[in-house]
Amino acid sequence: MRQLQGMDASFVALETRNSPMHIGSLLIYNPETAPGGFVRYKDILGFFESRMQLSRTIRQRLVKVPFDLDYPYWIEDPDFDLEYHVRHIALPKPGDWRQLCIQAARIFARPLDLERPPWEFTIVEGLDNIPGVTPGSFAMVTKVHHSAIDGMSGVDLLEAMHTITPDAPPPNTPDEWKPEKIPNAAELLGKSYLSALTNPLKQLEVAAKAAPGIANAIKGLATKDFKVSADMVAPKCRFNRTISPARVVEGRSVPLADIKSIRALSPGCKINDVFLAIVGGAMRRYLLSKNDLPGRTLTAMAPISVRSKDEKGDMGNQVAAMVAPLGTQLEDPIERLEFVHDKTANSKAMTEAMGARNMTEMSKVSPALFMALGAQLYTRLGLADRLSAPFSTVVTNVPGPPVSIYSSGARLESQMGLVCLTDGMGLGHVVQSYVDEATIAFTACRELMPDPEFYAECIQESFEEYRDLAAGAAAPAKKPTAKKAAPKKGPVKKSTAKKKAPAKKAAPKKAAAKRASPTKSKGGKTTAAKPKTTRRTARGKAKK
Repeated sequence: MRQLQGMDASFVALETRNSPMHIGSLLIYNPETAPGGFVRYKDILGFFESRMQLSRTIRQRLVKVPFDLDYPYWIEDPDFDLEYHVRHIALPKPGDWRQLCIQAARIFARPLDLERPPWEFTIVEGLDNIPGVTPGSFAMVTKVHHSAIDGMSGVDLLEAMHTITPDAPPPNTPDEWKPEKIPNAAELLGKSYLSALTNPLKQLEVAAKAAPGIANAIKGLATKDFKVSADMVAPKCRFNRTISPARVVEGRSVPLADIKSIRALSPGCKINDVFLAIVGGAMRRYLLSKNDLPGRTLTAMAPISVRSKDEKGDMGNQVAAMVAPLGTQLEDPIERLEFVHDKTANSKAMTEAMGARNMTEMSKVSPALFMALGAQLYTRLGLADRLSAPFSTVVTNVPGPPVSIYSSGARLESQMGLVCLTDGMGLGHVVQSYVDEATIAFTACRELMPDPEFYAECIQESFEEYRDLAAGAAAPAKKPTAKKAAPKKGPVKKSTAKKKAPAKKAAPKKAAAKRASPTKSKGGKTTAAKPKTTRRTARGKAKK
């Protein structure tokens, strides 16, 4: 029996019907590497059952303290039923990519039962009409409550449910799991009383640890090692409102090599800066089409893992947050990338000065009752529609394995991350890498984004703009004898840019929508004519 930390407990407190607090993935598997080239549902059940001892998350459930007087506890579920958590469905014909995204969104929108271990895996068959996906392939939609995992511990759970070879034997680790008795209300109230007595001492301890970080932050501001600017305050946009229970999910897969080549467009640029700039360009295109682009830059909350090597297998969240301006006010993509790099470097310096670990520790001593009441009041009073959100969106970068992995003998071909939403945050992005591909996926409220295919096209167009610029900048270096003018800063025409062949991928690419041209700024927003979108698709091939 272990008590949740402060940040983990906040995800339980924020849980509502409209805002289920789980994260997950949409995974696509090719069974050609499995015995007989086929995987049955009972094969998947047997595979998971043989590996449950490798993850602490699998068989633990939450127990809440009466009246939310203290943080909840984890216990080993005495009524654990694997078949409840691993489910099986099939897409109706024709079984195309859009149907898979719609089904994944419906599954992901349903809250988890918090009186059971808070996770579900849904096997989806019938992927018969997705170009590039091998016939007989299947998908898996995963959902795990955010109180149990963060991005990095989610990777550990992924590793527990996968092997590095298709014919790997069962693990030698003995399964010594034992169920626990569910504590009664009197026991939980007694523990909450003892916790209330010791909490002031914990607060003093955390404050003492945080004092040097605060001093470093003040010193850094004085010496101008970093600065606080208006760019770190998010303007309100269409995604910062009360959300509905309905969801949409989509994403695009791009070659990881292209992402790395884009870094050369701005000296010192990181891969994460490239992803942020691509998301900034996509949001700019989308909001321009709605005549709803703010005059100031939108910002993203970028989680930073502070998990140590010793905590690799621990449940819960070990993350801090960083403000990342997206440069949506800039039309020139190079200027946007340089802006993002400069601002994220500033935010990182500020976070390091304060101590990202200290920021996480401070959340562990927040009074549970006030946390729960604050979360409920924020939702019931509709404060998301009245107050400005601290961030415009979320962009979380989760590194995946650099080699192919297998589940039940089937090779994982592609993966897309899914993220939880809350009032005031109706759009979230997950960036994941896997072997030689990178996926930029998003989860959004269906009422705030009724056209997810168009936003996916905006992501594709933003990526292609940067890819073409990187290819154009590299072209003169490959032919030193050719007499060409030095590349100019700014967009390169697609007709002259050297394009790289797309990598194999499971998610389809769509033709980009025509860009909307900004007109005069009215009321702090840039207006534009709504672009016409095309439905011509150019889907990539999945790795075989």
